[in-house]
Amino acid sequence: MYGYIKGIVKDIETSCIILDNNGIGYIVYVANPYSYVIGNEYTVYLYSHIREDEYSLYGFLKKDEKDLFLKLISVKGIGPKMTLPLLAGNIDGVIDAINRENILYLKKFPKIGDKVARQIILDLKGKLKEVSVVEEDSKEKELVEVLVNLGYKNQEIRKILPSIKSTDELEIQIKEALKLLLNN
Repeated sequence: MYGYIKGIVKDIETSCIILDNNGIGYIVYVANPYSYVIGNEYTVYLYSHIREDEYSLYGFLKKDEKDLFLKLISVKGIGPKMTLPLLAGNIDGVIDAINRENILYLKKFPKIGDKVARQIILDLKGKLKEVSVVEEDSKEKELVEVLVNLGYKNQEIRKILPSIKSTDELEIQIKEALKLLLNN
C-alpha cells in the first residue's frame, strides 16, 4: 500500500519510531529504533501488515533490508514481529547462517526454535544475496570507504549511517561519523 514515507522522527520507543509527515505521526515498527535520532529526517521504506485485528507499518532504511524482510516473512511460521530481531543486528550474518545451514546461529533469536530455523533454511538457502551497507549515493560510498580503511566494520558503519546528514560535505560527514563511532 505504501512504498516509503519521508518524515522527521518525533519519538523513539522500544520497538518503533513515530515519524511525523505533514503533521501526522505514523507508528513505524523498525528493527533497531535506537539507530534513529529524534529530530532527524529519514526516508523509510514501508511494509503494510494488514489483518482483521491489526494494521501495522514496518520500516526499513534500505530497500535491501525490506526485501530480506519480505523473504523472511514468506517462510511458514514467521511473522513480521518475529522477523524484526533477525534484522536488528548483523544482517549479513543471518544470510550467511541461512546459506551455511547454521541452525544454532538462527536459534539465538527470540521465538526461533529448531523447527522454524530449519524451515527458514529450507525455504531461503541459496536465495539470498549479501546486503551491502553501500548506497547508490557516491558521497556515502566515499564515507563508507574511508571508514572501512580506518578499520571500522560494516556493522558499526551501518548503525551510524542514518545519523549522518547526507547534505553535509564529506569532511564534515567523516568528522561526525568518527564522533559517533567513538561514542558507541
